Amino acid sequence: MQFIDLVTQKNRIRENLMQRIESIIDGGQYVMGPEMVEVEKRLADYVGTRHCLSCSSGTDALLIPLMAKGISPGDAVLTTPFTFVATAEVISLAGATPVFVDVLPGTFNIDPDKVGAAVAEARSKGLNPKALIPVDLFGLPAEYDRLEQVAAEHGLWILEDAAQGFGGTVGGRKAGSFGLVGATSFFPAKPLGCYGDGGAIFTDDDELVELMRSVRVHGGGEDRYNNVRIGLNGRFDTIQAAVILEKLTIFDEELDLRQKAADAYSARLKGRVEVPEVPEGYTSCWAQYSVLAASTDDRAKLMAALKEAGIPSAIYYPIPLHLQKAYENLGYKPGDFPITEDFSARVFALPMHPYLKEDEIEQICGVILGA
Repeated sequence: MQFIDLVTQKNRIRENLMQRIESIIDGGQYVMGPEMVEVEKRLADYVGTRHCLSCSSGTDALLIPLMAKGISPGDAVLTTPFTFVATAEVISLAGATPVFVDVLPGTFNIDPDKVGAAVAEARSKGLNPKALIPVDLFGLPAEYDRLEQVAAEHGLWILEDAAQGFGGTVGGRKAGSFGLVGATSFFPAKPLGCYGDGGAIFTDDDELVELMRSVRVHGGGEDRYNNVRIGLNGRFDTIQAAVILEKLTIFDEELDLRQKAADAYSARLKGRVEVPEVPEGYTSCWAQYSVLAASTDDRAKLMAALKEAGIPSAIYYPIPLHLQKAYENLGYKPGDFPITEDFSARVFALPMHPYLKEDEIEQICGVILGA
């Protein structure tokens, strides 16, 4: 059984995709070719923002806005410890200090009510709180109505980490459109993924997009040999743009199929494990279907039973960021973020993709219910 089935998806788009790739090879514009312009327009229209800037990865999609906004040593950027390391890593790469905020029970996303205390913590350490990076974890957008209000109260701008959230919505508004700027990833395992690394940045800010465009290609000014600021090599490959263009043609249908799979899981598993919550007015793109076992031992038992049945599972994320060796210099300790630590001890993810069959879901749930 596949944890993520990219083969069935590939077979659906193969003919048109191969035509696009052949055209790119014949045209010779392999990096930031015309397909990049086309995909940026399509993505901006989809998300509902004025601008989309494609780039080389989801990590660079987070780093570029921080660099463009001048985040630097002495600054603090708030984020969640229950996420992939890239979310905090980019803060460190920009020279700033991550300050962590615990998550909410149920949704796995950052708790808006705890942002104020984190701002105070940052200031007590002599740092200047500048920005907030909420994460749309496992496909569900964070609580942006509350987050935008609390960020404004504390003078923070928001960088939405929609690396897992692209396709999710709040009140009909698409992930990637919240805050000052949004970032997403096109890593192959994402709901909208390419066949390598890639990412995109979204904003309505005309000045900021020009700064980010410069940072994306070595801080270029009037041309690439006129360097007006420090930048990086964050360019998007043309072939990856072609992959995204073709996958967009079936993306909304795949989101519907993911929702059906999630509904089937939740209906069967509720009561045996804690199933993910989707608040009213929200939709998830179900980048992962993660559940909470009763305990660490229960998780080990369930994952062992799944493995015995030939069913893959995974843990996102076994070690919270505040307890990672890379961040031991920040001085956090076990117990500082109890909800995150509890989740890390019990969470595990089941196969999730648009092409899960009913009998596969039955088999997976049968193993869990029987373990």
